[in-house]
Amino acid sequence: MAKATKDADLTVAENSRPDFAQEDPDVLRHYYYQMVLLRRFEERAGEMYTKAKIGGYCHLNLGEEATIVGLMAALQPQDYIYTNYREHGYIIARGIEPGPVMAELFGRETGVAGGRGGSMHLFDAKAKFMGGYAIVGGQIPLAVGAAYALKYKGLPGVVLCQMGDGSTNIGAWYESLNLAKLFQLPIIFFIVNNGYGMGTTVEMASSEPDLYKKGCAFRIHGEQVDGTDVMAVREAMRRLRERAEKEHEPAIMDVVSFRFRGHSVIDSDHYRPQDDVRKQRSSNDPIPHFAEQLINANVIDETFVKEIATRVEHEVQESIDFADRSPTPKIEDIYKYMYATPVPNTPGFDNPEMKR
Repeated sequence: MAKATKDADLTVAENSRPDFAQEDPDVLRHYYYQMVLLRRFEERAGEMYTKAKIGGYCHLNLGEEATIVGLMAALQPQDYIYTNYREHGYIIARGIEPGPVMAELFGRETGVAGGRGGSMHLFDAKAKFMGGYAIVGGQIPLAVGAAYALKYKGLPGVVLCQMGDGSTNIGAWYESLNLAKLFQLPIIFFIVNNGYGMGTTVEMASSEPDLYKKGCAFRIHGEQVDGTDVMAVREAMRRLRERAEKEHEPAIMDVVSFRFRGHSVIDSDHYRPQDDVRKQRSSNDPIPHFAEQLINANVIDETFVKEIATRVEHEVQESIDFADRSPTPKIEDIYKYMYATPVPNTPGFDNPEMKR
């Protein structure tokens, strides 16, 4: 019989009032640099998509830079990361160079998944970035399995399962919550709540619009935090990560954010009142907000802001140039990465290994 535990704790985190005097100024400057890098990378990725250099679908993190940088600042190298299809910024903030990421978007051999994954399936096992998943919520049961493996093997670290608000309505989400709590697994469900599942509002899709409360039936702790506040996200994730690793207590983090564009590059975004979108972009842009905080704290100045913009422009252009000159996968390598035990690549489908 499962051990009875207390009811779930629920918290709405206040916006951060960081004491920058207690922070390493170089770390704060790096946060700002990362946020600007992610913004420009995604802007140029959208541009490359319209030029047909990126195929398939392409979902951008524009407007979610503070969410991503704050999260990654709290994670440790031993932690495993599972994400949905809106993951470009996450893998870059994890430390992967923009060049191989852009090359993957272009479908090139030098990409992080050898050009086989594309925009929605970025992957780097060495960084414990276990891939983006195109199916809504497809990563959730896998992340729970990884958390079970960590506990079973007695390994350090936690599993971070990033997901969108829409995936909190699928059946596998609730099954995963049940197992995470039942087995006391070191996992954090990180909901990037941008208010829309494609074109449907959270309120129209979920009978409980406060997503951090959705773990109550499983007695799972939930917190809601402002996703435009990089320091608030970092501090909340640090608390939940420490709790998950030391006490093996799963948690839900509902990160309220705003995406600047439609669901994907080809989404016209007609379902959102455009006056509201413009207002949100002007008043809740996390990058100038953080820059203002840092300037007021004498951590950076306007010259630094301009230098970062120039540096990032150069780095993102380099990533595009790298992707452009990288080769596409060869047809004779069609079976490469497909099987745990490599098989010979032969023309057609007459490979005897495939007929067993």
